[in-house]
Amino acid sequence: MTARPLDAARDALIALQGQLIAMLSAQNAALAARAGELEERLTRLERAASRNSGNSSLPPSLDDQPGRIPPPAPGRRGKGKGRNPGKQPGAPGSYLAWSKDPDRTVPHFPRGVCACGADLTGAADLGVAASHQEIEIPEITATVIQHDLHEVACRCGTVHQAPAPAGAGAPGTVTYGISLQAWCVYLMAAHAIPVHRCAELIEALAGAKPSPGFVHSLLARAAAAVKHANQLIRALIITAPVICADETPIRAGPGPKARKRYLLVACTNLLTCYFLGDRSLASFEAFVFPDLTGAVVHDRYQNYDKFPGITHQLCAAHLLRDIEDAAQSYPGAVWPGQIADALRALIHAANLAREQGLAAVPPDAAAGYLRLFRHGVRVGLASVRRRPGAKVQQPPARLLLECLRDREDDVLRFLSDLRIPPTSNQAERDVRPAKTQQKISGRLRSEQATRHRYALRGYISTAAKHGVSVFTALRHALAGNPWMPPIPAQA
Repeated sequence: MTARPLDAARDALIALQGQLIAMLSAQNAALAARAGELEERLTRLERAASRNSGNSSLPPSLDDQPGRIPPPAPGRRGKGKGRNPGKQPGAPGSYLAWSKDPDRTVPHFPRGVCACGADLTGAADLGVAASHQEIEIPEITATVIQHDLHEVACRCGTVHQAPAPAGAGAPGTVTYGISLQAWCVYLMAAHAIPVHRCAELIEALAGAKPSPGFVHSLLARAAAAVKHANQLIRALIITAPVICADETPIRAGPGPKARKRYLLVACTNLLTCYFLGDRSLASFEAFVFPDLTGAVVHDRYQNYDKFPGITHQLCAAHLLRDIEDAAQSYPGAVWPGQIADALRALIHAANLAREQGLAAVPPDAAAGYLRLFRHGVRVGLASVRRRPGAKVQQPPARLLLECLRDREDDVLRFLSDLRIPPTSNQAERDVRPAKTQQKISGRLRSEQATRHRYALRGYISTAAKHGVSVFTALRHALAGNPWMPPIPAQA
């Protein structure tokens, strides 16, 4: 009779123990899952903090942000020697050359009284003993020019009136001349001078006092003046065999300061074309990419792969930064350094072959480095495994290695066609003025004015690449005769 209560108590304790074990197991599972989430979050935060201009596409201006790990100092160049600042040996120098035909000669004679008491004004001139030259800017003062349009009567009785010069305005009105307008546009578009400061500079330099509203209106006027030139630039970009492309975020338009737009650029060493949009496929489709049939050097952004008509060259500079990130993530691994060294050697081989006038890198010059490159990729793939689960974020190094394996033709296309550069550095140079503008102004308040600015930037960048004076090109455009890029013979 006494055993039954003990058995019941034991069964109850066993059941309670089972419940406690189940509850603790559930808690442990939840804590383990939470620990996994926190570990993954910590990994992402550490990776974000380690991102800099040396291992990602971040600009150098962000390297000094609080908490961010700066990139390592660059190695010393040359054979064990550091590179001295300034002009390098063999580089062409610059100096102020003596002019054989000066614009103006100013004679200077001694003044005063000689020790003998005679006045030097009547002394005999013995000729020039020494000469000095200086290059000076004469003081400029804005002048008022009145254009009188005369009428003449022909013998037949017909009356003819002289046409007004470009920019003269309506009869009886006062306008600012083409040169003053060109200076305003030049300062704003070429040097990112804000509107009010541009008006102040013009007043300080020439004495004229254009209002900020007039100065700002010149952006739209100048953008309309270069419209046809930009249309030709776009057409030449589309027909070019190889272009570089890039995109960069800028703040433009009304709304919060953090609102981002994206500036897209397509360029060659002689042409520059901009488009203001975002990183959506619609913006890419509205730009030049649907009409391209040549090769595009880009940074692996997925939208470039949406256009079947183009040939791809993945930017080696971006790849090398990603490989550097992999080397920092796996400090004991050899394969990141091997891949990077092989890729740099292949780029050097392409540069040497290009200097020799070849169309492609000779196979024997690239074979050894290709073996090192491919072997490094295979070793890396064997070392960095994919994480299980389709929705799990894969290691960035794994995605990079799969790209190097699966898109080797797009990574190394510059070896088989030396017209294709290995990097999109030209595009990065052409988007750099946008970052300068943003640092100065913070945010461009009008999207339409931003489009005007980059219509002008594309025009003056193309003119500068052809060796044409930017100011002269702007002045001709405002006068109704914009500079046009030459059409290549093969086009």
